[in-house]
Amino acid sequence: MTKMLMIFVDETDMWKDERLYEVLVRTLFKRSIAGATVLHGFMGYGIHRHIHKKGLLGISDERPILILAIDEEQRLRQAIPDLIPLVKEGLINLVDTEVISRGTSLNGPPAA
Repeated sequence: MTKMLMIFVDETDMWKDERLYEVLVRTLFKRSIAGATVLHGFMGYGIHRHIHKKGLLGISDERPILILAIDEEQRLRQAIPDLIPLVKEGLINLVDTEVISRGTSLNGPPAA
């Protein structure tokens, strides 16, 4: 069954000297997960109940980042143990999803 892994972190979260979202995507890539995308949020809050948003003059105030990865459930579950130690203050969800299309390059040319 196809699932979607959702990882919520802050833009300013770091792992050693690298942005956490970059480390997470590279980890998913090394685990051969089918695909991952990083989305930049405009505003949000989490467990600490502090609202994060674009600050004065466009300066970032720990805006939310969402990493989405889609693959077969087993493959995502196998990657999760590598991700959990990296996400100190974030949320990791695994949800059902339905893939409608993978794009014409993978599905072949459109029918005439």
